[in-house]
Amino acid sequence: MEELYQELMSKCISNNYKDEDIQLIEKAYKFALEQHKGMKRKNGEDFIVHPLSVAIIVANLNSDAETVISALVHESIDHGHSSFDEIEELFGEEVKNIVLSLTKVNRLHLLDDSESSSLYLRKVLVALSEDVRVIILKLAGRLHNMRTNEGLSKEKQKQKAQETWNVLIPIAHRLGINQLKSELEDLCFKYLKPETYVEIENELPATRAELNAILNEMIEDISELLRSHGLKFEIKGRVKSVSSLYNKLSNGKKWSEIYDILGIRVICDEESDCYLIIGLVHSLYRPIPKRFKDYIAMPKGNSYQSLHTGVFGINGYPIEVQVRTKEMNEIAEHGVASHWSYKEKNSKHIQSVMEQKLQMFRSIIDANSDEVTDDDTFANNVSTELLANTIYVFTPKGDVVELPAGATPVDFAYRIHSKVGDTTTGAIVNDQMVPLDYELHDNDIVKIMTSANSSPNKNWLNFVKTTAAKTKIKAYFSKQDREEYIARGRELLERELRRQKIPFAEAMTDEHLDKLVKDLKVGTFDEVLLQIGSSRYTPVYIVNLLFEDKKNVHDVLLDKVANNVYNRKDTYKNDIIVSGYDDILVNLAGCCKPVYGDDIIGYITKGQGIIVHKRDCVNIKDVKERLIDVEWCERKDDDIKQYVAKMTIFTNNIKGNLLDIITKATTRNIIVTSLNEVNKNDHVNYELLVKVQSKNELELFIDDLKTLSFVDDVKRY
Repeated sequence: MEELYQELMSKCISNNYKDEDIQLIEKAYKFALEQHKGMKRKNGEDFIVHPLSVAIIVANLNSDAETVISALVHESIDHGHSSFDEIEELFGEEVKNIVLSLTKVNRLHLLDDSESSSLYLRKVLVALSEDVRVIILKLAGRLHNMRTNEGLSKEKQKQKAQETWNVLIPIAHRLGINQLKSELEDLCFKYLKPETYVEIENELPATRAELNAILNEMIEDISELLRSHGLKFEIKGRVKSVSSLYNKLSNGKKWSEIYDILGIRVICDEESDCYLIIGLVHSLYRPIPKRFKDYIAMPKGNSYQSLHTGVFGINGYPIEVQVRTKEMNEIAEHGVASHWSYKEKNSKHIQSVMEQKLQMFRSIIDANSDEVTDDDTFANNVSTELLANTIYVFTPKGDVVELPAGATPVDFAYRIHSKVGDTTTGAIVNDQMVPLDYELHDNDIVKIMTSANSSPNKNWLNFVKTTAAKTKIKAYFSKQDREEYIARGRELLERELRRQKIPFAEAMTDEHLDKLVKDLKVGTFDEVLLQIGSSRYTPVYIVNLLFEDKKNVHDVLLDKVANNVYNRKDTYKNDIIVSGYDDILVNLAGCCKPVYGDDIIGYITKGQGIIVHKRDCVNIKDVKERLIDVEWCERKDDDIKQYVAKMTIFTNNIKGNLLDIITKATTRNIIVTSLNEVNKNDHVNYELLVKVQSKNELELFIDDLKTLSFVDDVKRY
């Protein structure tokens, strides 16, 4: 315990944390020590070893002091006697918020290894992690648990490995934290494919001990040569991990074609020293033809910079040698985890890339919270933008912009700024004019041409790749449609007032406007005009409401139906026809929530037009008057609406069944818009609001739910 603590403090000092931060870290350690006093982990070691080890891992990533403090105290809520208020009082609001989010994340578990389950967990994990440091801590915590999970059963070890492989490793990869990703991959591979793991180990050209001995001898020879030239450097070697070898072999490589089983990395101070060191290594060992790569002059991606070469080492073993500066190594190994340290050093280039990477996470979350999306849609957004291959393109000034593979100049424009995207007229890539749906490639230099008089084109939605671009284009047209509806509503209202010979000034007094807003339960008078312009309310109804016309609205509606006031049209604007006409204002009853295909009846109201109920709705069972026949019209494929249905799922246990329910909904492309748990003594019931296209789709979903072992019954209301 003491050795680990001293290792942590030594690393914090070398990270150049401020004195007050060092004191807070010491305070956090003493706090955690007291919280976990006498507690043991499942493998028998003191519990404090876990938070201490996690703190060391994040400190080695050069994360900020708040992350280290959070690592030390993060278990004091679930495995201690502390509270979030106490953590805030002792260590500040920032640490409290990180620990709060991490506590929520740690309570989530993958119930099976299906892709739908892993995508759902990934969705919640990212959604909860508004601060990327929460994910870094989750990764660090899982790494230590995977290193020390000998206290778990074989089944539990495999389950944790599967969860890590499906959910956490892709996120580590996306954030560029290679140091954690590589070790997690190897640990998972060992548990998930033990036979293949042993097979690959046996196929190595020598034992790992023998290979490490060769590496150590070469490291000593290279070090002696570099010291003789007065160079300052760090040097280390590694034998390629089993999971990395497996990936290469799975991609069609033969053992004889893998030149980097052994690797040596040299880290120096200056960029110019990198080229000198490569030359000296070539003078010591014979280079392998066509293995030299200059990723300093031409970065590989995500600002990855390094020189790579292959040489024939001792006993003729091929060895890859990488040479890079300290800053290049920091970004290559720690990615976004080292964002804060480089931000403080004003490395604007690195900061720009890291901020873009975080913004890509945020844009996915924001876009999917602004509009209701199902898990499949979210999963698709995640896989095509966050976890897919990326490209790195440049502005004319040399600033790097990270985009998903397949992105277009329009995606680039919206990544720069919403206004740039909205006013885009053309694009020049590498000094050549290209169409706006042109697919960008690594290292392209992109210039966007704009015009203040230009606006987005709806066709852009057919080819843009980023969620941010899609959301901003849709937002533009949504705002434009809203303004057009408001203008149309004003025109229709003024026309009706003129027809009834009512002066506009007399009608639009503050008292009248306040009455309309209150009666229609909207926020502003613009909302009233929007309702008129979008045909939700007729201008006649609004004027009648305004002057409290003595004739009841339901009588007016009946007159209109009987007297054929509305003209019948071939193309229906709504899904419901009232006595043969589709133009009359209708609303769906909130009590029984009818969906397309239900047997329905209309009830004429005052002020809300016709309310459509299911015929068996208890609220109209004994009603004899003010009923009117309604029916569903034939649907068009391009105008299929969704309906909200309410149901209760009765279960027979109190376990966490939510993920299975959500998975069934996802499989049917059904959106769950609201969910409430009703806890009973020995079971939990779930009240759901779901969006479906028809009664048939809803009934199939209910049948699916009834196949679940924990479901006793499903009732629709």
